Amino acid sequence: MFIVTGASKGLGKAICSRLIKNNMQVLGLARDTSNLPFESINCDVSSADEVRSVTKLIRKQKYNVTGIINAAGIASMNLALTTPSAIAEKIVKTNLLGTIYCCQNFAPFLIRNKKGTIINFSTIAVSLGLKGESIYIASKAGVEGFSRAFAREMADFNISVNCIAPGPIKTDLIKGVSKKQIEKIISNQIFQKHFTPDNVCDLVEILISDRAKTLSGQVFHIGGV
Repeated sequence: MFIVTGASKGLGKAICSRLIKNNMQVLGLARDTSNLPFESINCDVSSADEVRSVTKLIRKQKYNVTGIINAAGIASMNLALTTPSAIAEKIVKTNLLGTIYCCQNFAPFLIRNKKGTIINFSTIAVSLGLKGESIYIASKAGVEGFSRAFAREMADFNISVNCIAPGPIKTDLIKGVSKKQIEKIISNQIFQKHFTPDNVCDLVEILISDRAKTLSGQVFHIGGV
């Protein structure tokens, strides 16, 4: 079973659909899981207590967890000096601490099996250092640094840890970003075009397969930098 966070929309939901299409079992986590067509649990990953509660339920149900995909994330495109502290805290708690909490609580299931895959999500904006995204970038840069170090901690258990860092993908995450800013980001990519959730799902398929068993501690940029 793959645990997928942010499963109610965007990349998380697309990844769940792709895994199910490939006959894989999925447990989706999101703040609101009503009407999702797959097994899911309400969970705000920014809350350590809620993540621990989900862990207890997984243990009680004796699910065989084979992978963790941390796709939950939020963004706020504001200059650092004009971003309210509450918004900054929410971004960091969801993107960085949420990823850490899920790895801390769910990785032991993989350790028990002596194998597994963990995929965390960053953004191409980390490498590009985009104006107006400094706090969002800080949270995702933290995810990248955590993932590289955590990969070394998990290596002895035959568990891979990698990051996917997409460019602009047409999901709700970027609906508040201006067309001009999106075009500026794309102009800095190696492949200067929009990509889709399917492109991300294609990479997820590779990273969870035996074809990627030698890869860990890496950041893969959709679009290229």
